[in-house]
Amino acid sequence: MDTKQFIAEHLNDDVRELALKYSNAKVDMALALRQIEARQILRKKVPSWSDNEELLFPAHLSIEQCSSEDTARYKASLLQGQTFADLTGGLGVDCFFISKNFQHTDYVEQSAELCALAEHNFTSLRGGTTKQSNLTISSQAGLLRCARNDDYRLQIFNESAEDYLTHCAPVDCIFMDPARRDVHGRKTVSISDCTPNVLELQDLLLQKARRVMLKLSPMLDISKALRELHSVKEVHVVAVANECKELLFLLELGYEGEPTFTCVNLQTDQPSERFTTEEERSCQAVFAKEISQYLYEPNTALLKGGCFKLLTKRFEVQKLHRNSHLYTSDRLISDFPGRVFTVEAWAPYNKKVRQTLLAGVEKASIAVRNFPLSVAELRKTLKIADGDELFLFATTLVGEQKVIISARKAKKFGN
Repeated sequence: MDTKQFIAEHLNDDVRELALKYSNAKVDMALALRQIEARQILRKKVPSWSDNEELLFPAHLSIEQCSSEDTARYKASLLQGQTFADLTGGLGVDCFFISKNFQHTDYVEQSAELCALAEHNFTSLRGGTTKQSNLTISSQAGLLRCARNDDYRLQIFNESAEDYLTHCAPVDCIFMDPARRDVHGRKTVSISDCTPNVLELQDLLLQKARRVMLKLSPMLDISKALRELHSVKEVHVVAVANECKELLFLLELGYEGEPTFTCVNLQTDQPSERFTTEEERSCQAVFAKEISQYLYEPNTALLKGGCFKLLTKRFEVQKLHRNSHLYTSDRLISDFPGRVFTVEAWAPYNKKVRQTLLAGVEKASIAVRNFPLSVAELRKTLKIADGDELFLFATTLVGEQKVIISARKAKKFGN
């Protein structure tokens, strides 16, 4: 049995058990275990790659840090042109999907191993094999040139983004996903703590490309980032199945206006929302006098992007409190961009609430919005275990009244 066959037969097996059981197998076990583990991770993140037997994958960290296929395709929908450069190539997921919209792509990466894997994988993904590709090695900056056909060309540069920018020709678009770990491997959030330091490079980046896309941490303070960056035309807040995954900043040379925000929640049927901070700032929110039949919780992309007051205008819902970010309405707004609940009952939060509103409740999902207690503290106080059918929202109303709302997921039209 060769290594490739071993990988195919054990794709669903536990890697640790395989290491013990086949320690004396006549295959390259280190390679096999790495490929099996990588494919198991990629099965959800990049499904179109995980079952491709021709692809090879690196160590665990690069797999862990790579974009998902959904977010990569979203980024690709925002960029197009003739020439493109990915200055932080990594595993190559973003680079591959974005490159489909360009005639020429430069993949830039400091790791020689990742460069070699990118050359092999990109050739395989575009329908060829490494042996069939036209591969030459240039003495310039460790360049690998891989040209499969006349309508597409990929150049691979084994060097840092900073070094590449000193000699590269201008391109239509540049993409950067700076590493968000320090020298000790600890996660970082601030732009200045990332590698490369985008703040130091942004002027040069805009000299080399008309459009620059920066992928930054979803934990980043967007307002602070906009104060540090210039020429930002668009901000995209990208969630997947209601988990905020990426912040994308699109810089355009010479742009001086206010950026447009787009909040998307991939893998859902929820609509995306576009707005500017001025629209949100100047909007007069509609506040609820009481809790109505339906309760709405915006998705995480909207919450991160700061779209709060505008929702009351666009979806005819009323806000419970300036800082609560929960909404209500008498009729069902089935296309609201977030979770929708049917309110069963609600009551003021006090010592009697356990015997009244919550009598007989043993399990529930609990969320707090603009409330003095954390979920853990409230769960301990109410003595309610975790559950997934009944939902309890602890929040504050316009009159500063603290309340508990009991609700269940609403059945939308057509369900």
